[in-house]
Amino acid sequence: MGGNNTIKKSGETEAEPSCCCHQKTTPRGEEELKLLKNRLNRITGQLNGIGKMLDENRYCGDILVQVAAAQSALQSFAYRVLQEHMESCVREEIAKGNLSVIEETVELVKKLK
Repeated sequence: MGGNNTIKKSGETEAEPSCCCHQKTTPRGEEELKLLKNRLNRITGQLNGIGKMLDENRYCGDILVQVAAAQSALQSFAYRVLQEHMESCVREEIAKGNLSVIEETVELVKKLK
């Protein structure tokens, strides 16, 4: 098995799939994919701009304002992906009777706080 091994609390190892190995059952629509990629490209541009500000030895306050803007943009991006996840993946799994997806989603929400 090609998964990562994790240690259980009792000391036993258990094979667990590595992060990000799931595939969406229903693919993202072209419009949604384009929107997400455009947002991500803007965030990448913001991060590159912060790097340039460092190279230019810009004022700390100006850099922090840009960091806050990038954080806000990334948070907005994450909430958009979460919304899509709940409307597609979670809905589909619940329809299949897989209620464990609710607990998984709660953990994802905790990570986004």
